[in-house]
Amino acid sequence: MLAEFGSAVDAVRCASEVQAELAERNTSLEENRKMRFRIGINVGDVIVEADRIYGDGVNIAARVEALADGGGISISGTVFDQVEGKLEFHFEDMGEKSVKNIAKPVRVYRVTTNPDDISAAPVASTSESTEDTSAVLLPDKPSIAVLPFANLSGDAEQEYFSDGMTEDLITDLSKISGLFIISRNSVFAYKSKTVKPEVISQELGVRYVIEGSVRKAGNRVRITAQLIDGTTNYHMWADRYDGLLDEIFDLQDKVIQQIVAALAITLTVGEQARVGNAPTENIESYDAFVRARAEYLRRDRNANLNARELLNRAIELDPNYAEAYASLGRTYLLEVVNQWTDDPNCIDNVVKFGEKAVELDPGQPTAHETLALALLGTKQFDESISAARKAISFDPNFADGTVTLAEVLCFAEQPEEAIPLIEKAMRLNPGYTPNYLWTLGHAHFLLGRFDEAIELMRRVLTRNPDHLVANFILGSALVEIGQIEAAQQCTQEILRISPDYNLDATRERMPYKNKATVDRHAQNLRQAGLE
Repeated sequence: MLAEFGSAVDAVRCASEVQAELAERNTSLEENRKMRFRIGINVGDVIVEADRIYGDGVNIAARVEALADGGGISISGTVFDQVEGKLEFHFEDMGEKSVKNIAKPVRVYRVTTNPDDISAAPVASTSESTEDTSAVLLPDKPSIAVLPFANLSGDAEQEYFSDGMTEDLITDLSKISGLFIISRNSVFAYKSKTVKPEVISQELGVRYVIEGSVRKAGNRVRITAQLIDGTTNYHMWADRYDGLLDEIFDLQDKVIQQIVAALAITLTVGEQARVGNAPTENIESYDAFVRARAEYLRRDRNANLNARELLNRAIELDPNYAEAYASLGRTYLLEVVNQWTDDPNCIDNVVKFGEKAVELDPGQPTAHETLALALLGTKQFDESISAARKAISFDPNFADGTVTLAEVLCFAEQPEEAIPLIEKAMRLNPGYTPNYLWTLGHAHFLLGRFDEAIELMRRVLTRNPDHLVANFILGSALVEIGQIEAAQQCTQEILRISPDYNLDATRERMPYKNKATVDRHAQNLRQAGLE
């Protein structure tokens, strides 16, 4: 929606009231029904034709809007100049941004209410915009975004299969050190959307885009794929691959080899062994695994149990399916992280299935990452760091694994090494989850950069107000800078999210290498009224 105002003050005040009303209405809705909008405001010349207005003034407003968080407001410098000192809002300078189709950089400000009140009622957002609002330098190696393959089977229930094809291609290409591959959840933001390859190239900061489709009919499957240079819109190749369902891995390997050949990539000896290697010879086991992966990615308690059942089925059909064991361990890890169970054996299962996956396939990245998190939970820091490093050595484009290594390093009291890793992961995965921001904020807290930690934790809570540990770190950081009342609002949020919350139990669970760090958090939160 586009709205025109006669006053910048009126526009900002209206935007604030709109977001407050939407936030209030969202509170009564289930998570998947909540609607969160970005608002961008600019002052500038426009061209008026009948009931239509357009021009740079409108274009800049659109670019500024893309820089806002879901449920948030961003304004240009021209707006700030007119509203400064006239409204009881806080304006955070985000710096100058180079935006598409605008010659000069635009200074942008994030608008919030009084900073002491920000943590009281954060507005959630399920995702960040993948729109490229600044000039992103292309990597110094061929960079690719694999878009979700279209399901042409005529059966919506086969969607899991076409999605699985996309994920398998991303996984295999990610193992090639000579490529830069955008992560899964960033490209899946384009699913079922019609976006030109050149736009995706700009938004994700890659040169090449892969598009394709999958048609599954009975025991036959057809894959079509094309490689496009997004900087020139030149179609480098397009091909069709037909075969039987149990030849699916051979068909996938043909696609990968075509990409490697088109980009003149030389695979290392290790990559030649790993890339395109069939994870199982049992197509029924593979089908169960792909269905399980779709369930697991829903991040829902019941879906997680469904995924576990399907993975057990996959393993029953193929007891040597390494990736199925690794993913089975992840279902138990997800249960622990979300506190869906009190079963003390859960973390043991994470270790057991992670180790089994590594035993069957020492080069399985997910298995090593799973082990790293399990070992962190038992405070085996050196072993955890080693496992996380192995994960990204076998998959150099493993964004989530890179953040896992950063998280382990933070708890091992090495936060200065974590920050560049998180920044690398954010580049690999522009549509990153709030956990990336949390890990970055955690690192800044440990380095004593409390203002940066506070800003990052508030961004986490803007996207997910039920992020308990973000409220924990935010409250602790606010106490560090003397904002006790604001920290007390964080403790209220913690108790809202978890009414039976126990600070002593948290002290036992948080796996810091240095006990003084968790004691410091506990002391801070007690000052804020948490027991």
